[in-house]
Amino acid sequence: MAATAPPPPIQVCVKAAVGAPDTLGDCPFSQRVLLTLEEKKVLYEMKLIDISNRPQWFLEISPEGKVPVLQTDDSKCVPDSDVITQIIEEKYPTPSLVTPPEYASVGSKIFPSFVKFLKSNDPSDGSEQALVDELRVLDEHLKEHGPFINGENISASDLSLAPKLFHLEIALGHFKGWKVPEDLTHVHEYMKLLFNRESFMKTKPTKEHLIAGWAPKVNA
Repeated sequence: MAATAPPPPIQVCVKAAVGAPDTLGDCPFSQRVLLTLEEKKVLYEMKLIDISNRPQWFLEISPEGKVPVLQTDDSKCVPDSDVITQIIEEKYPTPSLVTPPEYASVGSKIFPSFVKFLKSNDPSDGSEQALVDELRVLDEHLKEHGPFINGENISASDLSLAPKLFHLEIALGHFKGWKVPEDLTHVHEYMKLLFNRESFMKTKPTKEHLIAGWAPKVNA
């Protein structure tokens, strides 16, 4: 009996690095999709999109020009990492990355708080404290439920948060000389656990490309 041909790799459009269009870039939402595919051991093919010079074929499938975009088997193109990761979960349910509903919003305010603090030029606007408060909430959750958001097994919430925490660590360290407070020991352990994971090592941007990606926004 003839062997069944393996399914073709999933096509996913992700951000290329600033100034290096042949290198994976610094989009945390693109990395989230790649992490999901890596954790599920799904064969995929990356199409790197130079955001400063988007090709016409990409604008035709993603009129707003946003990444990531998933190209499905039936040639549909799906933007938005929330929708893409849900599609991947439904199509490849093993291993399950479903986060229980009661934990789904854990850490969800960290990224907007980080961006506000990163762009802030006013030390008294409360943006630093707001970020610390959100990180402290995460620390308390991990203390009670860790090492991951849903306990022993990594889930979708971790894969969403991991790239954002990496951006936070690198960008705030570079532009503000800021670090996650030492007393948030569970957050520190969590970050180490995520950043040393094989899937993360394979899909992370370089520090240089991450900094280059944020520079125009910080200096705006």
